[in-house]
This record gives sequence, structure tokens and C-alpha cells, in this order.
Amino acid sequence: MNKRSSSEKRGAFALRPSLARLVAAKRFLARLVLLSEQILPLLLPILSVVALYLAASWFGVFRYAPDWVRVALLIIFAVASLATLLPLRRLHWPDTAAADRLLEQRNGLQHQPVAVQEDEPATDTPFTRALWREHQTRMAEKIAALDTGFPRPDIASHDRMALRAIPALLVVTGFAYSLSTNGGSITDALLPRPAPQAIDPAVRIDAWVTPPSYTGRAPIYLTVNGTEQAAIRVPELSNLTVRVSGGKTAEKVVFRHENGEAQDIAPQEAAKQPVPPAATQTEGTAAPPAASAATHLMKLEENGELEVNGRTWSFEVIPDKAPEIAFNGVPKPTVNGALEIGFTIKDDYGVQEARAEIVPVDTEPTATPLYPLPDFRLDIPRRNSRDAKGVTSKNLTEHPLSGKRVRITLVAKDAAGQTGRSPPHEMTLPARPFNEPLAAAVAEERQVFSLDTRKMPEAIALNEALTLRPEETIPSLTNYLLLQSALTRMKLTKGDEAMKDTADYLWDIAVGMEDGDLSQAERNLRNAQQNLADALQRNAPDPEIKKLMDELRKAMQEYMKELAQRMQNAPMQPNQNAQNIIRQQDLERMMDQIENLARSGNRDAAQQMLSELQRMMNNLQAGRPQQGQQGQDNSQMRQQMDKLGQILRDQQKLMEETFKLDQQLKDRMQRGDPNMGMNDPLLDDMPMDNDGMQQDQQQGQQGQGQDPNQQGQNQQGQNQQGQSPSDQMTAEQLREALKQLRSRQDELGKQLGELQKGLGDMGIKPGPGFGQAQREMEGAGRELGQGHGEPAIQGQGRALEALRQGARDMMNQMMQAMQGQQGQGPQGQVGQGNQNGRDPLGRPRRAEGPDFGDQVKVPDEIDVQRAREILDAIREKLGNNPPQEIERRYLERLLDIQ
Repeated sequence: MNKRSSSEKRGAFALRPSLARLVAAKRFLARLVLLSEQILPLLLPILSVVALYLAASWFGVFRYAPDWVRVALLIIFAVASLATLLPLRRLHWPDTAAADRLLEQRNGLQHQPVAVQEDEPATDTPFTRALWREHQTRMAEKIAALDTGFPRPDIASHDRMALRAIPALLVVTGFAYSLSTNGGSITDALLPRPAPQAIDPAVRIDAWVTPPSYTGRAPIYLTVNGTEQAAIRVPELSNLTVRVSGGKTAEKVVFRHENGEAQDIAPQEAAKQPVPPAATQTEGTAAPPAASAATHLMKLEENGELEVNGRTWSFEVIPDKAPEIAFNGVPKPTVNGALEIGFTIKDDYGVQEARAEIVPVDTEPTATPLYPLPDFRLDIPRRNSRDAKGVTSKNLTEHPLSGKRVRITLVAKDAAGQTGRSPPHEMTLPARPFNEPLAAAVAEERQVFSLDTRKMPEAIALNEALTLRPEETIPSLTNYLLLQSALTRMKLTKGDEAMKDTADYLWDIAVGMEDGDLSQAERNLRNAQQNLADALQRNAPDPEIKKLMDELRKAMQEYMKELAQRMQNAPMQPNQNAQNIIRQQDLERMMDQIENLARSGNRDAAQQMLSELQRMMNNLQAGRPQQGQQGQDNSQMRQQMDKLGQILRDQQKLMEETFKLDQQLKDRMQRGDPNMGMNDPLLDDMPMDNDGMQQDQQQGQQGQGQDPNQQGQNQQGQNQQGQSPSDQMTAEQLREALKQLRSRQDELGKQLGELQKGLGDMGIKPGPGFGQAQREMEGAGRELGQGHGEPAIQGQGRALEALRQGARDMMNQMMQAMQGQQGQGPQGQVGQGNQNGRDPLGRPRRAEGPDFGDQVKVPDEIDVQRAREILDAIREKLGNNPPQEIERRYLERLLDIQ
């Protein structure tokens, strides 16, 4: 057979190209397997040298061996590595024939099915060619599932003694040993041998690091031999404690700073422990030396190393950053003039305390203020003081700087004593709004000498100016006497303490003129809140907390009582929000929660809830009488509302009287009044039966035909119900009484017309309901003039409904007008007071204006029982078949069953 070039495809390869590609891929894989079988035995010596080097490094041979030994070992390992690399030169890429043999051997193929595809027969005859092609085709079918398998390097034949296991065991054992305190590192061969340190085995070292308590971290205990792999991270200002005991001489404890400077840590205390004498000690025998123990203390403020008795510990100090504080929004005044500041704080270990530093913007250098700067302490949440937000509200209206331009800077301080400051913010410090001019003047003269005691003569002059014409400017004799007594005290005062007493006296006079007893109640409440806050801050015992809570409840009740009385007499302010209602039960519930949280040990939550209560009370606005044109307009509006309410009540009363007289007149017809003729026009309204007789008259005749005893019982039952003066009137007299009601109906229509005119003068357009009500009133008056009760009642009912609709329209226009006039309260603050006709405790105010019938009251048990009794009485009366049709329809309407 003749061999052909491999690039020429013969046999089955020429007829089947896919088979040729498959065989080419299998040949390439076979060559890789053959190459791997050549490399793996040659890599065994190289891997063994590397394993021996790693084992020697991890066992610490290079660390503890002398330098000349370390260098010699490095040379030996380098030469051995080069020697093991030389056999790699014999590597060669396997040829195609070797790959074919591997495929045929690994797959157990006979007759060389791969090689036969490239061969040709020796004789070229048609028969031999056909026979050879048939043979190639049969052999090609065996090539479809060739597999090269994995490399078989036969390492055992190259290492018959199995010495390869020794480096493997050494490297595994060395790696495990390297994790111990005495293990080495693979870099030790490149480093010089460390200087030998004298270690006294009799010395015992106990060392630990205690982080500051505010960090919340646990103490760190150091290992005995000081072999930590990395530096020990500790917070700044941590306490390092080293206790050395045993040994013959005092051991030195050295802390080496990062810059190389060494610092000896002196022992804080040293105690000699006497050794009891030995029983067998003979004369002339020296006693053993006494063991010593010393404790060394140091604060870690920078990185460094601790060296004791040949042992070393490295420390990395975590710096303590200064706290950060900033404004969370713009500081703003509350409704009652308190200053509310929102803030954000951030610190790595938590802020210890924070305050607002308030200083005047414009001040004289030589001024001598009477009071120190305001003390505004911020309420910090304890649970999350590392990164938190908060809001603190405090009333500073009593301070002389109120109303002046000030600069506010927030200052935060952490437990380490570091401080952080926010950018300053300038604003006008909120002042108490005085509606009484006299009270404002008294507060001003107090402020004059409180900011600068040298201006006391100027304050005296202001006081004297107020009392020049007391009959015109001071209507109250009590206020005049108070001003005179204050003037005397101002003239006689000497020293700062006396001036402070005088300033406090003037402030009490000013707030007394403005608020009366409410000012003292407010002060008592503020003091009770502050006392409780201080007690929670210092973790006071439970009995003290309970006592302060009782004082807070008492002060709260007194304040809310005074506030409710003030709000009862306060004018309605339409710019108030119903969502701002504060009910007394809500306050009681909050105080109960504060006490329960304090008793359960959750003082942080109790303090936070107390802060929320203070904010709520600061935003509670006490009603004050309005002044000027605005108050006059509101007064006129209230007068018109009162008039409308009176018209509604009078119309309701008139309709009830009309209904009563009409019912009595129908009753006379039922009983057959002899003074009423058959031509009476009222009979035209009576229903007829089949015989043409009025049903009421027929029922009356049936009543006359009843047994006298039964009639007497009925009459006795009626007498028991009591009689009104109209019960003795005849039908004609009742008709005249109905006619007399016309004058009252006409008078109500006239009053309604005057009301509409007055509203027009105020700029309020009367709604269509008032016009409809007036027309219904006129129609009801005409019916009353003719003595017709039922049509008049229907017209009066429609008039009432139209009046209510007109009242709603009028109130909407009034609210819009008053909102446009009042807009915002003092200093641009939106007021809170009225709260949809309720005081701050959620109770209804006194009756002001008409009742539109939309005030919903939740009935209590007594109201429910009373309503049930009324319904039972109505059902019983309807079940007795009332004789009059109009009465039966009325009862059915009450039960809403028709």
C-alpha cells in the first residue's frame, strides 16, 4: 500500500467531509493528551521543590535560622528549581501517526481504521479499487465514536519509591502550623532574622484595652505572646492596662509611637507579695526573692506598638471625629411666641448634649445686661444619638432679648469633650404678642433696663409717662396702683438682685393685664413640665416621678380651666383648623403614657413624649379679644348671626303654636262644637265617608253613643294629662287665636327683611334662601289671617328650611370675608383657636349664631333610653287607631313608615 499526503483526502474522507472534520478534532485532542503525558512526569520534581520551600517557610526555618543558613537554603532551592526545569527541553509536539495510534489503542480498533482512510492499494485494478473502497467504508463506520480519554502519565514508573508523598505531607502540615503563634511566613526567606529578645519565662503579662464607655464596645484582651497577625484597632482615648507579675526584676513597659519615639509607661501601683518562710530553712540559707506585681495604665491617642518582656502588640487607633450639627429647616415661632428649632446631629459615638447659643446682633460693648444669655437646651433622642433629627420648642418670651435681632448657633458636644458648631442663623427672637397697649408699654419699660441696667432712669421716665393722665389711659384702678408701686420699686432699687425682682414684678404686671389668671396658670404649667423633664434627664426615682406627674396634672387642669374660660368669651376666628383640636382626654392619655413609660424604665421615650406635649401646648393659642376695625367687623357679624338665630327660634316656636291651635280646632270639630255651624269653611278640609258625612263628625257621634262609664273614663284620662288655657277655648276663639298669630308672622318677615338689608350694608349678598323664606312667611301670614292652620304650618315649615339654607350661604360668605381680613395672626402666624365652634378641650362654645342642625352629638345611655321610651309611646298611640287622619299621618311620619 502507498501512503498519501495527509492534506489530500482519500477514501471515505473524500466522500464524507463531516467524518474528515471529526477525525481532525479527535487527532488534535489526542496530541494534547500525549503532550500532557510528557509534561506531568517532568513537573513532579518542580512541584516537590516548591512544596519543600513552602514547608520550610511555614515551619519557621527561615525566621529562626541564622542569616548564612537562610541564604544557603535560598541558593539550594534556586539551583534545584533550575535543575528541575532542564528536562522540559525534551518536550515535542506529537505527530499525526502517534495521534492515530493513540486513538486506535484507546478505542480498541483493529485493522487501523483511521490510517486506512489515507492508504491506497498497491495494485490499481477495478476490482482492487472497489474492494478497497468497501473496506474503507466499513472502517469509517468505526471512527464515528472515537474517544481520546484522559492523560495517563504513569508517574509511578518515574517514582518507584513514592517519594512524591513526602513534600505533599510536609506542605500540608506546614500550612496548618503557620496558623499557630509560632508559624512562619513565605516572605521570611527574604527578610533578615529578627533581633533576639530576652524573654523571662517567669514573668506573667496580663494586658487588655478598655474602650471608652460611650463607644459601647467590649474590652479587648491581648494574647499572651503578642503574636497578633494584624494591628489591633481600638477607639481613641481607650485605656491600655498592662499588669506584670513575677520575675526577679521590674519589667519595663514601653510604648513605641508611630514616629519611632519610645515612651516608658510608669507603673501606677506596685505591691510586694511576701513569701511565707520555709519550714526547712536553715541558718545561712538565702531566702528567695519576693515576687512583684505592677499595673501600667495609658490612654491610647495615636498608633504605636507595646513592648513588654520581648513581646510586641501593635495598635491602630480609630480617631474620634467631632460631632456635626445643623439646622433642620428655619427656626420659627409657635403660636404662643415660643421658639421652635429643628436640628440634625451626627457623631460616630453619639452626641452627649446640644444647645442653641443665642447672642444679640446689635449690642453696646459697655452695656451691662441684667440677665444672662438665653439657655436653650436641645432635646436629643438617647436611643439614636449618632444620627438623628429632633425638634425642640422653648418659650423665651420672658427674656429681655425677645423681639430683638439675635444670632443663633447650634452647638453639639460629645462624650470626649469635642464640640461641633452649625452655621449661624439670624432672626428676630419671638416676643409675646400683647393686645393690650398698656401691657405692651409695661413690658417695654422692663426691657429697657433689663438689657442695660444703666438705663434705669429712662425706664422710670417711661413709667411716669404712662401715669400722666390715668383717667384716660388706665381705666382700671388696680392697674394704676400696680404701676405706682412698680415706679416706687424702680426708684428705690439697688443691686442686681433687686433689679431682677423689679423686672419680674413688671413682667407679672404686664401679663396680668393681658391674660389675667391665665398667665399664672401658664407659668405653673411650664415650671411643672421643666421639673419633670429635669427629673427624667437625671433618672430620678419613681416616687419623685410620680410626685412631679401629679403636679403636672394639677397644673394642666388649672391651665385648661383658665383657657376654656378665656375661649368661651373669645370671638370666633374663622382661620382656624379643625385638625388642631386638643381634647382634655387626649392630654390625660398622654400624661398617663408618660408616667407609665417612666415607671417601666423607658425614660427616653417618656422624655420624648413630654417634649411633644410641650410642643403641643406651645402651639395652643389662647383666645384674646380682637381690637380695631377687625374686631368691630367681627362684632357686627356676630350681631347679624344672633339676629338670624333668634328669627329661626321664633319661627320654630310660632310653627309649634300654630300646630297646637290647629289640632285643638280640629278636636272641637270632632266633638261637635255647638258654636260651629255646618257652613264653617274648616269643614271643607275634613275627609268625607261614603254617606257624605265627615269622618270626624261620624266618629264624634259614635263617641256620643258610647257607654257613659266609658266616656267618663276617657274624660278622666284627659283630665289627668293636664289642660292648657287654650283647652277651654271654643272653636271660634281658637280661630281668632290663629288669626292673631298673623301679626307675629308678619313681624318675623319684617325682621328678616331688615337682616338682609344689614347684610347688604356689610358687603354680604343675601342668598336666595332668605328671599324664599320671606315669601313663605308672607303666604303663611295670609293663611293665618283666614284662620287656616294646616296650610300655614306647611308654609312655616318651608320657611324654616329656606332660612337654614340662607344661613349656610351667609356663614360661607362671612367665613371668606373674615379670613381675608384676619389672614394671619401676630408675626405672620396662622391662628388656631375656634376649631369649628369648639374650645381647645373639644367642648362646644356658647351659642353664637344660628344652629344649622349639623352639630352631631353622640348619645349616651340616658339619651338612648329616653329615645326608646318616646318611640314606644308613639307606637302605642298609633296602635290605638287615632280618630283624626291628620294625627295618624303625623305619627306615621314620626316613625317614617308611610
